Amino acid sequence: MRNRLIPGSTGQVRPLRLLGDPTLHSPCDPVTDFGPGLARLVEDLFATMYRANGVGLAANQIGVPLQVFVYDCPDDEDVRHLGHVVNPRLVATDGVTVRGAEGCLSLPGLEAGTERADGAVVEGVTADGAPVRIEGTGFFGRCLQHECDHLQGLVYPDRLTGLRRARVLRAARRASWSRS
Repeated sequence: MRNRLIPGSTGQVRPLRLLGDPTLHSPCDPVTDFGPGLARLVEDLFATMYRANGVGLAANQIGVPLQVFVYDCPDDEDVRHLGHVVNPRLVATDGVTVRGAEGCLSLPGLEAGTERADGAVVEGVTADGAPVRIEGTGFFGRCLQHECDHLQGLVYPDRLTGLRRARVLRAARRASWSRS
């Protein structure tokens, strides 16, 4: 019974979709069914995220085109933030832009300096339909923006330009060839 308190402990690890998969490049649909299937999806997202050693995971990264993401992410003061958001909306950023290393479970092993706002506010609901508002700064603020992007059909290389973008995409192609 104790495992039920640990997110993902009853979830199934699902295969991750990698850069180039069409599910990652299309906006996700809003969740309208708040039944047991949604609770299972959240559990599966946590289980998959933990197995991949991630700090956040969006539903389309496991091939489910719904607006849901989970997170277990520290901020810059090493405070842990743990939860999930259904039908999230990025409602505010603080206007302070910083460039920091950003990676993604759908681009394993790759990182690039990516500009994001230092702080972000996301609103949505939980799997039970209760309203939720999450505020994050630093690394956690970056995580919130990254996961919201996923649900809009964006991956972090879409935010890169020039040589930085070319390097990440070239490395992603080489990585995908080596997995074939």
